[in-house]
Amino acid sequence: MIRGELEKVAMRAAHAAGRIHLKGLNRAKVSRKSSAIDLVTTVDRDAEDAVVEIIQRAFPTHAILAEEGGASGHESEHRWIIDPLDGTTNFVHSFPAFCVSIAYSHRERIEFAVVFDALRKECFTAWRGRGAFLNGAPIRVSRVTTLAEALLATGFAYDRRERRRFYLCFWEEFMTRVQGVRRTGSAALDLCCVASGRTDGFWEFSLKPWDVAAGSLIVSEAGGRATNMDGSTLDLAGGYILATNGRIHDEMIEVIRTTRPEAERRHTELARIEGRAA
Repeated sequence: MIRGELEKVAMRAAHAAGRIHLKGLNRAKVSRKSSAIDLVTTVDRDAEDAVVEIIQRAFPTHAILAEEGGASGHESEHRWIIDPLDGTTNFVHSFPAFCVSIAYSHRERIEFAVVFDALRKECFTAWRGRGAFLNGAPIRVSRVTTLAEALLATGFAYDRRERRRFYLCFWEEFMTRVQGVRRTGSAALDLCCVASGRTDGFWEFSLKPWDVAAGSLIVSEAGGRATNMDGSTLDLAGGYILATNGRIHDEMIEVIRTTRPEAERRHTELARIEGRAA
């Protein structure tokens, strides 16, 4: 497979989705998926259709995993993992933090990634073993060495109303140890912020492969680390990501490890009070 051809197709698809994002801003029709806070818009679907069409036209035998359409009907050692609009709730409210995320994998290993923020005209890319870039210029993670100096980012899953005490327990622990914690609402952009040194670390529960596939490679190629929360090799389907500049990685792992029992206890207690299963 020719690298140039893959990148060319991925970039064409990302920019096509970006144009749909900008055209649909403030005018997309909104519906709900799994809950009142799990939104999908006509722009999500239109952007996904455009990305999939471009990829399938160029590589008809490749498999595709996309947020709105699910898996393609055939298997292949070549697979594309697509989030056509990461940050849908932001998009619905015209909050400027949303993007398209596209990753290409070969034999279950991510090889190329692009995350395109059309509103800011920022395009993050990475090839495995060749570095990470923002609009063609190399990017590197920050040089912050301790949590006390760090700016972190996180996000909350769609079950946050039921599991609010669980998630807030980690926020509380990190908030008391760092310079600040941000919550942007786009995991792909959060990962790119780590890669470009805008933030120093990111953690989030209950994510999907399309949320992290592209961003995790961009972090790694920018000199950072992206793993499961216990430090093991990142499982895209595992849903529990920790991404950092590498220098504060072990410190964040330890905070998550020591906080988890209390987070589980608080969640169980709340579930008992509200009369539902934990």
